[in-house]
Amino acid sequence: MANSKIFFFLLFLVFTHTVYAHEIRPAYLEIKEVSASNYRIMWKVPSINGAVPSIKLEFPSSFHVTQIGGAIPINRSMLINYTIRSEKDIRGEIIKVLGLENTIMDVLVSINFLDGSEYTFMLNPNHPEGVIPKEENFINTAKTYLVLGIEHILLGIDHLLFVLALLLITNGVSRLVKTITAFTIAHSITLSLSALGFVGLPGSPVEAVIALSIVFLAVELYKYYKGEDVLTAKYPWVVAFIFGLLHGFGFAGALTEIGLPQTTIPTALLFFNIGVEIGQLVFITVALGIIWLINKSKITFPYWIKFAPVYAIGILSSFWLIQRLFSFI
Repeated sequence: MANSKIFFFLLFLVFTHTVYAHEIRPAYLEIKEVSASNYRIMWKVPSINGAVPSIKLEFPSSFHVTQIGGAIPINRSMLINYTIRSEKDIRGEIIKVLGLENTIMDVLVSINFLDGSEYTFMLNPNHPEGVIPKEENFINTAKTYLVLGIEHILLGIDHLLFVLALLLITNGVSRLVKTITAFTIAHSITLSLSALGFVGLPGSPVEAVIALSIVFLAVELYKYYKGEDVLTAKYPWVVAFIFGLLHGFGFAGALTEIGLPQTTIPTALLFFNIGVEIGQLVFITVALGIIWLINKSKITFPYWIKFAPVYAIGILSSFWLIQRLFSFI
């Protein structure tokens, strides 16, 4: 296991292309019918490293569009509201996002009609335009939120560092399976309860405590590599479950920012959670696979190399903790 630590050092160099540990959140377009032929539009574009991408909506010529007020900064995003009047049925019309092809951002589109029907689909840089569906499609909603869940975990560097730290401190296949299962069950519980509105915690403190959980594991790892007895090495599944509850609130906060289709919340929530688990399993599988390959190579590395991931985890998570504390103090 010690020889494989060089892998994690290199892995951190890839992961730390950004120290902000926030995934690329999708833009959100909501079209809601408020009366016959009249619609309200909410257009929310998240900032990336403090800057809002230069993308804008292009509506069909049959839409009579009026912007309500100016752009409103909210939750690391820019929000613009519109009203639209269209004498013809908007089903089958094309929505396009200009400039999307020059970004790495997706756009989640949610359309609600007075008859209770709701449509959800995704636009992306390769497909910056889409047709408003004429029929509800369960597969579209499931696929959209499945992809969002996978993207969220694989681009959520802080969550991956927590999982990585658990991998490093947990020995044995059986213990590892119990630990990852405990983490999965815990964050699934709080993700579901929070997204459904049964429980909730303020977003900024939750993000700070998530960073603190990674700092805790970094300290535990350091002591463990020094030969000390630590709680996480003895009972990794307990630590994974306790902190997993907090990470679930973080997932729920991200899902709330993205937006949930009101008539298909159970479907969206279920497949977002499945997507998170798939992404997590992909990361774990790749990490363990590379560990196995490096161990098979029988390369001997200097003793100090195994501490590289410990310091990387500790430095990054400490930075995030301080950054997030200052965001709400």
